[in-house]
Amino acid sequence: MSIKSFVAKIFAIYIRKKINKWANDPHRTQEKVFKELIETAKHTRFGKDHDFQNITSHSDFVNKVPVRDYEELRSYIDKMVEGEEDVLWPGKPLYYAKTSGTTSGAKYIPLTKESMPTHINAARNAILCYINDTGNSRFVDGKMIFLQGSPELSEKNGVKLGRLSGIVAHYVPAYLQRNRMPSWETNCIEDWETKVDAIVDETLREDMSVISGIPSWVQMYFERLIDKTGKKVGEIFPNFDLFIYGGVNYEPYRSKFENLIGRKVDSIELFPASEGFFAFQDKQGEKGMLLQLDSGMFYEFIKADEFYDENPGRLLLHEVEQGVNYVMIVSTSAGLWSYNVGDTIQFTSLKPYRVMVSGRIKHFISAFGEHVIAKEVEEAMQEAVRETGAAISEFTVAPQINPEGDELPYHEWFVEFEREPEDLNKFADIVDTSLQKQNSYYFDLIKGHILQRLKITRMPRNAFQEYMKSIGKLGGQNKLPRLSNDRKIADKLYEII
Repeated sequence: MSIKSFVAKIFAIYIRKKINKWANDPHRTQEKVFKELIETAKHTRFGKDHDFQNITSHSDFVNKVPVRDYEELRSYIDKMVEGEEDVLWPGKPLYYAKTSGTTSGAKYIPLTKESMPTHINAARNAILCYINDTGNSRFVDGKMIFLQGSPELSEKNGVKLGRLSGIVAHYVPAYLQRNRMPSWETNCIEDWETKVDAIVDETLREDMSVISGIPSWVQMYFERLIDKTGKKVGEIFPNFDLFIYGGVNYEPYRSKFENLIGRKVDSIELFPASEGFFAFQDKQGEKGMLLQLDSGMFYEFIKADEFYDENPGRLLLHEVEQGVNYVMIVSTSAGLWSYNVGDTIQFTSLKPYRVMVSGRIKHFISAFGEHVIAKEVEEAMQEAVRETGAAISEFTVAPQINPEGDELPYHEWFVEFEREPEDLNKFADIVDTSLQKQNSYYFDLIKGHILQRLKITRMPRNAFQEYMKSIGKLGGQNKLPRLSNDRKIADKLYEII
């Protein structure tokens, strides 16, 4: 065992004890965070506008601070971007994480000197918890690659801005710099396909032990490696034994990855976003990710099926239940207040609080009142893959409201298979039956002959990559929506095929 590997194990024990301390005292931890946030921001423009001076309880907060999304908070953020200080948080931000907005063009999410360390520490702690849980620290001696956006930053009125993954690249600890891949020059390549080819060339002969990124783009990297060498990834990198991912559910990709690698490897799931690093998988044998309660973020939860009601309840941790779909609302040390991140989560454990991402509040199918969410379609797909031995590369779902002739409407599943099932009809039946079991609304619509059974449209190889490329979102942190309530993506896919 190397000195670095030994030190990592000792440090992992220390960090795990610190995490256990706040995880085992969640309500007091969150109360402390709440009070610190309010006290720190009470003299800001936002704090004065919302009478922070007289907020002493969560009920006060609910009465004075409504839930907002980016568009509703934009008037404040625009003032910050223009250079004004003390708007949402004291002083100016350190950075703006620039993301793609659907209705507002570019979005500028502030990162402050108080919030930035929480992103870095959570990523570090996820790895240390893995070491503490498994005893495996061998990988710290090998090379590590993080497939991410360009670290090149621009500047706006004295504040640097760029993609979150690019900003984080500036904070890689010194003890990891020698192990980190790819090179700075390669990481700065903007064109994703050119970048992946350069990464393949740089890493091909390296001792890669950790690979991290969004599964769909890591898959592209793996396929390029195999195309170049004719070997499985696990053969190219015999010491590769840890995959770190976030952004999407890994399960639909797992069998495909195991085939590309040639064996199973451990994985760690992360829940990062520009607004905060919300959770990470702290134990291999537990379902869900540990919610970060001491990282300058105060959480509220609204039941997803009540979210669009006039005055939905804003619940605290002690009021949540397992298995219920919630919209997650955060207030943070970056100056976001009762902010709707857009993600929906479900609690998998209440002692400690662990969550899984179930989808996006705006990503669903309810063209007929079925309220189908991402978690349900992913679980249905996983069941069909397990039972048939098929393997998929990617998929998305859309409603077909106006089919030809006298056909009943249906859900259309666009699937790119890595390995097709022997019987596609049986595969579709398994998916549909699973969805009916999970979703009573969908079950009633099928049984009532309002909808017919879903239909699968096979997609050619790399069709989804072509789609993402066509909308300017190939690679990086971009993700394909699992499902849509309209035909915009579906129509574009038909153009491609």
